[in-house]
Amino acid sequence: MIPMIDLKKEFGNIRDDVLAVVSEILESSQYILGKKVSELETRIASYHGVSNAVGVASGTDALHLALASLGIGHGDEVITTPFTFFATVEAIVYRGARPVFIDIEHDTMNVDPGEIEARITKKTKAILPVHLFGLPADMTRIMTVAKEHNLKVIEDCAQAFGAALNGKKVGSFGDAGCFSFYPSKNLGAYGDGGMITVPDPSIADIIKKLRNHGSAGAYKHEKIGFNSRLDELQAGILLIKLKRIDENNGKRRLKASLYRKLLSGDIITPFEKPGMDCVYHQFTIRSGKRDRIRDCLKDRDISSVIYYSVPLHMQVAVEFLGYKRGDFPVAEEAAEQVLSLPMYPDLEEATIENIADIINNV
Repeated sequence: MIPMIDLKKEFGNIRDDVLAVVSEILESSQYILGKKVSELETRIASYHGVSNAVGVASGTDALHLALASLGIGHGDEVITTPFTFFATVEAIVYRGARPVFIDIEHDTMNVDPGEIEARITKKTKAILPVHLFGLPADMTRIMTVAKEHNLKVIEDCAQAFGAALNGKKVGSFGDAGCFSFYPSKNLGAYGDGGMITVPDPSIADIIKKLRNHGSAGAYKHEKIGFNSRLDELQAGILLIKLKRIDENNGKRRLKASLYRKLLSGDIITPFEKPGMDCVYHQFTIRSGKRDRIRDCLKDRDISSVIYYSVPLHMQVAVEFLGYKRGDFPVAEEAAEQVLSLPMYPDLEEATIENIADIINNV
């Protein structure tokens, strides 16, 4: 079976370094909020050109704690996309806030900035754009709207570590950038983990308290917080992978270029606007023959995944929001057409050629 991502091969490339850092941490007996976490926070803040980064237990917690630190709470409204992973809307609901969906752009499948102003009300407190599949959302237009209406901006960068817009890294535009280190991500741990990038030191300080039971020191609690600390072992592994992130993202772009060159017919390949540097967490095509393509790939032991078959506004868990089929037609059309193909730095060209041949034959 050709996998969506080959984590075994990746581990083989860094095995000695990983075993060495794991041994180092075990010998130190420092497992929670240790030196590796601090070093990773410093390096990721520097990488994104912001003053602060705070490690947390997952990408979902990154969104949740970012919203909490910015004062988003009960009765507030947060504008976001209906076409992304469920964690985006979960984090908003955790805060007692209401997700307000707007449709996506047909070409990028990211939230459509032109739809934002029409949905702003007196209750609107924030915009939460998602950099879907590694492609930056149009942060220039989003930030313009946010500043005009005095709204907070929380970037969901879970799928986009290293992506950039006009040379500026995603996660450095808004009030907070939220990253996931789930193992399949471009920068993935060997377990769960997350990070929040923030330009404001006072917000970073709030997040640090929230992640550790609201603690401001030994057994001194200033807030009702959470247990959401990035694991020291995961931080050590992520430091090794961080050294290779730009190289590996570059390889992903080369694989994407080959896919795009080889695929033909009615296949719609991922779209990048000028100035957008996509890191291809997924290479997601669109076709009216999506299901036939998926079946043919499966028959030849080639993985593919539909991200996402049900838009958020049609999920049973959020029926209480009152949305229905037809409310966001572009997102609904995408859900019926998208198919993500194998994508990872060491994916062989011959495999891409084989996959393209199968799809073109369909």
